[in-house]
Amino acid sequence: MKDVKVLGPGCKRCEATEKMIAETASKLGIAVNIEKVTDYAEIAKSGIVSTPGIMIDGKVVHAGGLPKPELLEKWLQA
Repeated sequence: MKDVKVLGPGCKRCEATEKMIAETASKLGIAVNIEKVTDYAEIAKSGIVSTPGIMIDGKVVHAGGLPKPELLEKWLQA
């Protein structure tokens, strides 16, 4: 199971990112645990300056804007 964190204040882009992750994981048959991180101090600790940010298994893979679907697939399969 992949541990995925969506880091951001809970804006529309953050919600869209979370939905994209869930749909992509489902399409690929990958089990994911998605956690929303909205605490600014926690987001800053991870080094994310632009939101939404995505961490997969403790590694920051994306920051700022919606991720490209093909990259999201690659990150989840890694």
